Amino acid sequence: MTKTIEKYEKILFKYHSNVLDELTVETMWAEIIDKDKGIYKLDNIPFYGPQIATDDQFYAEFDESEKMLTYKKTIKHSGNSIILVIITKKGFDKEIIRNRFKELNCKSEGLNESYFSMEILKDVNYSKIQKILTEYENDGILEYAEPCLSEKHKAD
Repeated sequence: MTKTIEKYEKILFKYHSNVLDELTVETMWAEIIDKDKGIYKLDNIPFYGPQIATDDQFYAEFDESEKMLTYKKTIKHSGNSIILVIITKKGFDKEIIRNRFKELNCKSEGLNESYFSMEILKDVNYSKIQKILTEYENDGILEYAEPCLSEKHKAD
């Protein structure tokens, strides 16, 4: 049995980030679904809050001015969500929180000592995750944003 090699492309995303409150450029990896039709599936956890989550399918095309494939629009939502977290308590180790969520099947990507973005899979009950985030927020440890919350997670 031969193993198929999955193919990926680096895609440029340009969007207004409500977190940074500015036009933001971010490159992320995506699995090629149909290269001829420009259809890809996001394989990264976004850092700054575009309206897209891991496993969402989207349309991208080559942008001459950017000289690379560029995101145009999401065409199929996965049901996953992305949460952004900033540690506000000085000296608090963000890995404690990342590990706690990892145990609840929520992967994350750290950007620096105080910031990470987290994937909430469709099958995860978001109300449990939100409760923990709110407890940390009420304790003055972090602040969080929900830039890409799926319809399923809004209903949890």
